[in-house]
Amino acid sequence: MLKMMTFFQGLPGQQSVPGTLNFPGSPQKLPSVSESESEASMSEASSEDLVPPPEAVVAPDQEQQEAAKKKKPTVLSNMFSIFTKGKKKRGQPSLVEPPLVPESKPGLDGPIPTVEELKAALEQGRLEAARPLLVLEQELAAAAAGGASQEELVRRQSKVEALYVLLRDQVLGVLRRPLEAAPERLRQALAVVAEQERADHQAVAAAAATTAEAPGAAALAATRPRRWLQLWRSVVAEVAAERLDTRPAAGAEGRSEAERIFQHLGCTVKEDLEAVVERLKPLFPAEFGVVATYAESYHQHFAAHLASMAQFELCERDTYLLLLWVQNLYPNDILNSPKLAEELQDVSLGSLLPPKQIRLLEATFLSSEAANVKELMARALEMESQHWAQDVAPLRLDGHCHSELAIDIIQIVSQGQAKAENITPDLGTQMKQVLLVELSVLLRSYQRAFDEFLERGKQLRNYRANIIANINNCLSFRTSMEQKWQILQDPRSYLLDPLSELKGHGFDALLQNLFMDLKPLFKRFTQTRWAAPEETLEEIVGTVEGRLPEFSELHDCFREELLEAVHLHLVKEYIIRLSKRCLVLKTAEQQQQLAKHILANASVIQDFCTKNGSTATWLNPALPTLAEIIRLQDPSAIKIEVATYATCYPDFSKGHLNAILAIKGNLTNSEVKSIRNILDINTGAQQPSRSLFSLIKVG
Repeated sequence: MLKMMTFFQGLPGQQSVPGTLNFPGSPQKLPSVSESESEASMSEASSEDLVPPPEAVVAPDQEQQEAAKKKKPTVLSNMFSIFTKGKKKRGQPSLVEPPLVPESKPGLDGPIPTVEELKAALEQGRLEAARPLLVLEQELAAAAAGGASQEELVRRQSKVEALYVLLRDQVLGVLRRPLEAAPERLRQALAVVAEQERADHQAVAAAAATTAEAPGAAALAATRPRRWLQLWRSVVAEVAAERLDTRPAAGAEGRSEAERIFQHLGCTVKEDLEAVVERLKPLFPAEFGVVATYAESYHQHFAAHLASMAQFELCERDTYLLLLWVQNLYPNDILNSPKLAEELQDVSLGSLLPPKQIRLLEATFLSSEAANVKELMARALEMESQHWAQDVAPLRLDGHCHSELAIDIIQIVSQGQAKAENITPDLGTQMKQVLLVELSVLLRSYQRAFDEFLERGKQLRNYRANIIANINNCLSFRTSMEQKWQILQDPRSYLLDPLSELKGHGFDALLQNLFMDLKPLFKRFTQTRWAAPEETLEEIVGTVEGRLPEFSELHDCFREELLEAVHLHLVKEYIIRLSKRCLVLKTAEQQQQLAKHILANASVIQDFCTKNGSTATWLNPALPTLAEIIRLQDPSAIKIEVATYATCYPDFSKGHLNAILAIKGNLTNSEVKSIRNILDINTGAQQPSRSLFSLIKVG
């Protein structure tokens, strides 16, 4: 018994040998009985120890076998011939088949071969020897039940197990490199594994049904179940490890070590699993689950690689690549590829990393990417500010002053968001919110830097050109935020506010000299007591028209907005002159004459501004309605006009009304008070969407 136990220490449990699926390598042998021990064991007992002596023996080598075949079939060849008769050429074998061997031996064409013959056959790789070996194993059990001696049983079992080691090495050697084996030989190896699985099931069932132990059973070591199907799965796991552990070849320059590893792992898994689906699945029995087995082994080893990498502090690039493979490329481009998607739909592989670890990596990625975007945007703004200070002329593009700042900032933010979206859409949404906050901070810094330039750069030659370039920038920013990032078109938006302020301050700087030139011209209205308002307004319009070419390098939309600002300024200044209380008209005729001048001037202002691009139609009633209030003599009619006017311009106050009514010197105090009180009805009815009278100060 001690000798037998020593022998079984060399038999396999769950051990296998590393190998490859598709490429040749240097396989190691499975644990087996040493050559000397095997030979000694084989020589200790004659063939009478196991079976009756054969009538003939197998030729010792291939040449002798071929020569012998021409003369007379050997007993072993006759024995093996029973496995080829009536063999199916198509279809997959099943693990659920009738019993392997009958209790007697009526199905054999001749005597069972000797141990030496089986050993020689197995060493030559003849897998047909598996069936007679199984018969020998069953006869050993029968001998134990028949009362054979303990010493004889141990000796005979040692021979059977030594032969099983040879058979196992041959079978698993074929299954280790299934793509290198001939299809027929691969089918033979698979049939042997299936046969051994059935023998395992039968042995387990028999043991469960047996109530009393056979007299000599205690002398035999338990060898069933052998679990060769599990051994095959272990071999597949080792093949996956060997394939994925191979060091990737040097790739293109600029790729990090981690990037080459990811590329190697991903390509290997995809190519090997596709080979399994296309070339192995048609040959393997369905019960083997060959696709699922390979997929699970490769998945587990891929996951082990990534888990090992995730234990270390990764750089920003490697963190991104890790998430990209775990969340996108592996599940979508590999597992869901056209050749694998249907095959793997019922295989539960799960994620390559635990959800908690993925969330930690995503948080790290979001933080580092936001910091990176922030730094890049700040650097771009700093470079742009230096260009202003150094009086560098802006680029000209399609006749417009152009700056690259908006393009750079948009590209930086878009790339950050795109990286996150490449991982998962949900992470892209999270990144969008983070980056828009950083963008709002950048735009506020941009607006402050621009304001400083407006104050300090007035003497620079390219001062106005750079102002125009920065105003034009607002279009690119606004378009991207409203379309690409779906920011609501709300002027009060925290993102659009800095741009609106920048544009407004830029307009003020561009129009400052023009408005200063217009100021003395507007004063002439009051200085001449409206003696020749047409001539004065004509000079005002001529001055504005002469300065319009200075704004031609603005984008069309901003040139229109600038003309709206000019339009507003002309109307506002005209109203200011009317509100100076320096003109009091006592008669209706005088008031009607002034109203006529105001209407004429309003028409000139409106026509000029509209022709040059102003769309500020909301200013059109401002002067004509004031002219009507001045023209009317009936207090009730005046009240109606005032009420309507207050609806159009909610910032029209009692102070503004008093200034206009002061022109009408024929109204009594009670009439003025009654007209003024009409504004109390409309007070607080609505807030002005645009400012006109709030820009006009009255005493």
